[in-house]
Amino acid sequence: MTFKYSVTLPISGNNKLRRFREWAESHLPELSYSLPPQTPVKTETMTVRLLSITDRARVLETFAKTPFA
Repeated sequence: MTFKYSVTLPISGNNKLRRFREWAESHLPELSYSLPPQTPVKTETMTVRLLSITDRARVLETFAKTPFA
């Protein structure tokens, strides 16, 4: 799979990858995505790679309604 598209989401604190996986599984279970291998604790954003521009729109729409904790 080639993840050509990306979206950068605001997320701060520890365990960004785990928190995003839990959020995606809960709100967008059919979504295919690729996460970075790790993210520094100090960063306040995270870039998620996606398969299509439609997936990007779905993530942004869902995130606007239910941001992660």
